[in-house]
Amino acid sequence: MTKNKKLAIFEGKKIRRVWDEKEEVWYFSVVDVVFALTESANSTDYLKKLRKRDTELGNYIGTNCPHVEMSTKTGKNRKTLAGNPEQLFRIIQ
Repeated sequence: MTKNKKLAIFEGKKIRRVWDEKEEVWYFSVVDVVFALTESANSTDYLKKLRKRDTELGNYIGTNCPHVEMSTKTGKNRKTLAGNPEQLFRIIQ
């Protein structure tokens, strides 16, 4: 992955993203996308519960969505569950 990291804005919500030069695709933080769409108080827990309730979706995310290093709100870099646009559309469906 490249060091080219930026924020995307969706309806005023910040979504972390990283450009993968090898695959030439953006990877977006799944938790940030879930927050932007649901405005859940705890989007990490929301995603965990969603994955438990829908095992097919949980398996899809576990198999297809990589962990990508992204900055946290405190400025530290952490591995974050991420998806490219195609994977995110599947999750949203």
